[in-house]
Amino acid sequence: MGNIKIWQSGMAKNITFIVTKDCQLACKYCYLVGKNSKERMPWEVAKQAIDYILNHEEDFREESVVWDFIGGEPFLEIELIDKICDYLKTEMFRKNHHWFNSYRFSFSTNGINYDSEKVQRFIEKNKEHLSIGITIDGTKKKHDLNRIWKGDGPEKGSYDSVVRNIPLWLNQFHNAGTKVTISSADIPYIKESVLHLYSLGIHEVNINCVFEDVWKEGDDELFEKQLISLADSIIDNGYYKDYTCSFFSEHIGKPLDCKLENQNWCGAGKMLAIDAAGYFYPCTRFAQYSLRSKNAWIIGNINDGIDQNKLRPFLTLDRCTQSAQECIDCEVASGCAWCQGENYDAANTPTIFQRSTAICKMHKARVRANNYYWNKLFRKLELEGTRAEYERNKQMLNDKVC
Repeated sequence: MGNIKIWQSGMAKNITFIVTKDCQLACKYCYLVGKNSKERMPWEVAKQAIDYILNHEEDFREESVVWDFIGGEPFLEIELIDKICDYLKTEMFRKNHHWFNSYRFSFSTNGINYDSEKVQRFIEKNKEHLSIGITIDGTKKKHDLNRIWKGDGPEKGSYDSVVRNIPLWLNQFHNAGTKVTISSADIPYIKESVLHLYSLGIHEVNINCVFEDVWKEGDDELFEKQLISLADSIIDNGYYKDYTCSFFSEHIGKPLDCKLENQNWCGAGKMLAIDAAGYFYPCTRFAQYSLRSKNAWIIGNINDGIDQNKLRPFLTLDRCTQSAQECIDCEVASGCAWCQGENYDAANTPTIFQRSTAICKMHKARVRANNYYWNKLFRKLELEGTRAEYERNKQMLNDKVC
């Protein structure tokens, strides 16, 4: 347990290796528009990136680090990842680096080859420092609507290939949560999908709308109805005692004072991403395969290091410098998220200081449903005389997670 306390002692630096741009799936909502099977990270590039980072300890002062691995599908490159992680552990120990024993290896996987021998061997070797999330979108109908196999033939969903690995995953990572993505086409399946994930034994459902401009007229109304219906099910059936859904939060839907709460929502610039060619990015969303209409925003490379002049604009970002006055004055501004990469990609000039507002109406619908949820829940708890007990249990759960 000691390493957990060390890990929690400070904010972590997120460093991402884009180990491959390949994936078995062709998810319809995926923001990675340039996936391919050719760009795979060579070991020499990974090693040189690690050497640069660990040899410049003074430039990476965060107390902890998340070594993040993405694709495409990262577990397609499990042998490379295993070699990278072994080298990281050895070098952090050898250098007596301040990140030694204060790190995590993090993965978001489609779960298809989770049960493979090589992946399981890697998990067994690194389990004490692992965070792994398997993406399953809900019911078979919702999941297979978007998360389809790559190929030229008839569409084929991947639900069956993923759900078979959920019991193994949950047995290994008891508190693991999944990430669910909502796009226009699958709004009608939100309620049943969240409840289905609960039935699989997943207690934490992190769920969000895509940031891209895909929303149709009336989507916000359908969204609100789904969330209100989901709220009724969670409260009436007591799921709120042991399960969470990130759509419902006590901290959203309030006005913000930019003088007091002017931080940037996104961590771009405070993170670091490395691709197969050895280029550095402020986050993966600024790599070329993530961008529809803009050029990649490169902030350095493994040979020359980080160019602070190219990084500096990200360090000056805050809420007010990129938000329209309507967003600053919004009565329900808190909890309205944005992605810096999507801001850049959607802007009418090559700037990161123009906030995309494609999800505005969806956020407002979420807030209305969120208010309904908490009003109903607290009314129920007050009538039962159990609100104090609920608050104690919630605090105990938060303490356990931390």
